[in-house]
Amino acid sequence: MNKRLKSVSAFAMPAVLAIALAGCAGTPTQESTGEFIDDSVITTKVKTALVNDKTVSAMDIKVDTFKGRVQLAGYAKSPDERQRAEGLAREVPGVRSVTNKIELK
Repeated sequence: MNKRLKSVSAFAMPAVLAIALAGCAGTPTQESTGEFIDDSVITTKVKTALVNDKTVSAMDIKVDTFKGRVQLAGYAKSPDERQRAEGLAREVPGVRSVTNKIELK
């Protein structure tokens, strides 16, 4: 009986671990835990770059990141400000692409 219990445990533990790890995996519409953390870092770096730039009004621009793809939304005072915000976002390490939905005031 003891041998049988060990055999079941040897099978059950890896199965439970595999199921638990699968819950952390990403899908095309959902980020994995690691991707979520990476995207949070990217969002913070983009927002910081916008704040540190004197020509961009960072308070008027929202930054969202999903799987390394950054989306900028909000308002800019000029086409130059809009382009500058996009350029700053593209320079951040880890950014795969930038969608610029910033509208002019």
